[in-house]
Amino acid sequence: MDQISNHGLLKKIVHGTGAQACNRQCLIPPHISQIYDELFVIHQKLQRESSAQQEYALQLQKRERCLTEQETLFFQHEAALAKIRGVEEEVHTKIAAIKEQHEAEVKQLTEALREITKENRRLKSSYDSLRDVNDSLRKQLSDVTELNKKLEGQARKAKARLENLQRKHEFSKVWKSNDLCQVMKEGKPVKQEKVMAKSRTATLPLNSQVYELLTYLMDWISDQHLSKIKTQEESHKPRVTQSSKNFCTQEKCMKLLPIAAEQLQWMPYVNPKLHVSVIKFIYWSIRQLDTDTQHTAMRSTMRRLGEDIFKGIVSKGNPQSSSEQPTETKSKSAAFFKSFCMPLRFLSTLIVLKTVKQVDYLAQAFESLRADLKTDEGKALFLEYQCVPVVLSHLKVSSTSLLSRALDGLLQMTMESGKCSLQPFLEACSNESFFQTCSVLLRSSKLDIAVLEKLCVILQKLSRIKGNKKLFEMFGLHRMFQELRRTVDPGHTFLCINLNSILLNLEFLTSNSLDSSLSTSH
Repeated sequence: MDQISNHGLLKKIVHGTGAQACNRQCLIPPHISQIYDELFVIHQKLQRESSAQQEYALQLQKRERCLTEQETLFFQHEAALAKIRGVEEEVHTKIAAIKEQHEAEVKQLTEALREITKENRRLKSSYDSLRDVNDSLRKQLSDVTELNKKLEGQARKAKARLENLQRKHEFSKVWKSNDLCQVMKEGKPVKQEKVMAKSRTATLPLNSQVYELLTYLMDWISDQHLSKIKTQEESHKPRVTQSSKNFCTQEKCMKLLPIAAEQLQWMPYVNPKLHVSVIKFIYWSIRQLDTDTQHTAMRSTMRRLGEDIFKGIVSKGNPQSSSEQPTETKSKSAAFFKSFCMPLRFLSTLIVLKTVKQVDYLAQAFESLRADLKTDEGKALFLEYQCVPVVLSHLKVSSTSLLSRALDGLLQMTMESGKCSLQPFLEACSNESFFQTCSVLLRSSKLDIAVLEKLCVILQKLSRIKGNKKLFEMFGLHRMFQELRRTVDPGHTFLCINLNSILLNLEFLTSNSLDSSLSTSH
């Protein structure tokens, strides 16, 4: 502080002497002026130091105020920490109490959980035992059900067999009674023989007329009712009425077929011209059962019917022979499948295809069908008797030999003929069932190339009909043909040509792309 006061005093002296120096400049000696100048320089330096000290004093005051504030905050923090320590002790105490309570609750819940676990294990064990018992009972029930179905089937078969045996027994009784009458007639006088011969000749024309009347009735029923399968399906009648009518017709056919099968034994003694009507009636009756699952009792009848028609009927001795021929032992026969009459042979072939399961029989039937279809008459009969569903039932991959033979028959129908049978045949094949069967065949990986070529020939003919494009697309046949065209060996030229023709007819392949593919293959 003394230094500051001295500095102020010196400042006054300098200022005063400076003023006086100005007034008396000319009176002051030079060395005195030099002293004044030095004092003025010292004065300036002292001013600068004084301003610096003042700034430093201000900084010290600010720092003192900050330290005072920090000290106040520090004291506040210490007070807060003291309070927090007290609260912390209380919190620790409460936490310890809560922890003890929690441990007690956990222990209690653990005991309860252990008891519940034991109870659950006991219930699970009981449930497992009940489930095992239930499975055992269910298995026993299924076994009993299967056994019941098997026994019911055996009972139906036995019943049907019993009915057949009863008819056979009645037939044999009639046969034996006729033989007995014949033996008794041989021992009677000649006059009585003449009288009986006259009466026999009088009854035989009546019997033949009855058979002719029955065959006319069979033709009428076959042509007007039984053969109208497609008409009934396409009619616009109510479904309830149509289904009830179909069921009634099928029920009557199931009753008549065993009787008609028994009548085949009498065919050797009936005019061969009447055989076609009987076989046609049997064929259409079997076709009526196509739309329904055949009754179990009909299986044996169907099998016996098919074998009789395939092998023919051979009978020794005529049960209706007259007494004028007591020594006649010549056997008579009735050939159906091997008949020289094409309508009779054709119908017999179709019945064999519908009823027989033996592969060798079916192979001979398809061979006979293929031979008959080489003629215009055979193709006309094929269309008349609506044979596409019959052949379609044998288009299965499981039997390769029958599949090839069935396609051979269909290929014969695609051949051009003088009676224009191709278009009606293609229209008969233009339905969902035919295209669905073809779709299943094409999806099989076991299909032979030869079979594939035959199938593609038929489908190539069908692709010409514009309305069939929807059926091709419905079952995805166009995609299959595109994939086959992409993956097939170019060496199979005939197959490639048919595939290209099908895709071209369906408008899935343009002529430009066809030309480019052909040029690439060449």
